[in-house]
Amino acid sequence: MTNFLISIVGPTAIGKTALSIKLANHFNAEIISADSRQFFKEMAIGTAVPFKEELEAATHYFIQNKSITDHYNVGDFEQEAITKIENLHHKNPVVVMVGGSGLYVKAVTKGLDYFPEIDPNIRTELNTQFENNGLSALQNQLQMLDPEAFKTIAIANPQRVIRALEICIGTGKPYSSFLTNSEKNRDFKTISIGLNAERSIIYDRINQRVDIMIENGLLEEVKSLLPYKHLNALNTVGYKELFNYFEGTWTLDFAISEIKKNTRRFAKRQLTWFKKDESITWFDFKTDINEIIEHIKTTIKIS
Repeated sequence: MTNFLISIVGPTAIGKTALSIKLANHFNAEIISADSRQFFKEMAIGTAVPFKEELEAATHYFIQNKSITDHYNVGDFEQEAITKIENLHHKNPVVVMVGGSGLYVKAVTKGLDYFPEIDPNIRTELNTQFENNGLSALQNQLQMLDPEAFKTIAIANPQRVIRALEICIGTGKPYSSFLTNSEKNRDFKTISIGLNAERSIIYDRINQRVDIMIENGLLEEVKSLLPYKHLNALNTVGYKELFNYFEGTWTLDFAISEIKKNTRRFAKRQLTWFKKDESITWFDFKTDINEIIEHIKTTIKIS
C-alpha cells in the first residue's frame, strides 16, 4: 500500500491549522507541524500555537517540543520528522503535515542539500558580529561573497544569513554552489495543498490575529523572555518588536504596528517561496472542505 503525506501550506493566518484538523479527522490521521516557530515551548502566543481545543481535536507532533535554549536546526527536524512519519505510516497510510516554514516543509518533502561540516568557531564569530554590528553588515558581507545567495535566501532572517556566511567562509566556496535542487527519495508520496486569498484579505486576517495575540497576553509572554532576547529563536516577528518597546526604544502602539507590518512582509515572502513549487494545488481559503477532500481522494486513487 502506498503511503501519503498531505502537506498544507500557505501564508500565515490563512487557516492552515483548521484545515489540517479537518483533514486529519476525515482520514483518521495524525499531524506533523512544520512551523519552525512553534517548536519552542516558551513561545506560544506570539507564534499562534494551536489552542488547547485544537490540539485535542487531533494528535499533533513537533509543537512546543523544544526549548529556545536548545540547538535545533532544519537538518535535525528533517531527520526527526522523517522518522516520525515512517512510524505513523505503520498505523495509517495518511499523515498530515502543516506549516508555513518553507525550508522545513521542503526538508521533509524533498530533502535538504548536503553541506560540509564547518568549524563552529566561525558561527560563534558571526553571531558576535551580528550582536555588535547588526544584520545589515552581515547582509553586505554575504552580497560580496555570494551574490546569488543574497538574492535567493530569506535575507531578513539572521539565521539564514549566518548559515550562508559560515558555509562561504568555512569552505571558501559560495553557499549557493552547494544547492543542487536534487530531491531525496521518500517512502511516501506528497500531496501538497495550498491555501490563499486576496492580499487585502490576508493582511486583514494578520492584523486581526495580532490584535488577538495582544489581548491573549503577548506582552506578558515577551516580557518573561527578555533575559533570553539574544537567542536566535527570539529574533523573530512578534518578539523583537516588543523587546524594543520594553527597552524604551519604541512606544507600544508603534511596536504593535511594526509587528503587523513585518508579519505582512513575512506572509508575502511565504507566498513567493511556495508559488515556486508547481506541485502545490491551490485553493481559496473559503473552499468547502469536501472539495479539498475529493481532490485528495482522486490524487490517491491515481497514484
